[in-house]
Amino acid sequence: MQSPTALAALYRSHGRKVTPQRQLLFQLMHENDQHPTAEALFAEASAQMPGISLRTVYQTLNELAEMGELQFIDIGGGPTRFDPNLDDHHHVVCSDCGHIRDVQVSGAAALHPSGAEDFVINEVGVVFQGVCSSCEKSRAKAGKSPLNKTFTHVYQN
Repeated sequence: MQSPTALAALYRSHGRKVTPQRQLLFQLMHENDQHPTAEALFAEASAQMPGISLRTVYQTLNELAEMGELQFIDIGGGPTRFDPNLDDHHHVVCSDCGHIRDVQVSGAAALHPSGAEDFVINEVGVVFQGVCSSCEKSRAKAGKSPLNKTFTHVYQN
């Protein structure tokens, strides 16, 4: 995702208004590696700018996605997340707390799933699911056994 200043210029070049609310959202999303939901971003923006509407947050996120400045992440279940990292990457998700982190997977673009011969694959997305170290520590304190799953592949088109 471009810098907040560059996003403001991009918005203007598309004939869109650059409001203080949008400028705040540009700042909050720039280099944000938390993969926030619209609701989480709304809560953070509201703390800094009371009166911002959830509609403005959704509208701005959708416009940024249309302009190719961020991507939607659907990790199956739960609300859509937003990712300003447009570099080639994949995700690891904590099944306990929902934390998402960017990861690199070498060779992912070369994956060819068997049974999909009648599909044209447009995109390969790998999502690893597990338990983050913080949740694993909490599990250990509570006397719960660790999970033995290694990972799950999710292919997106």
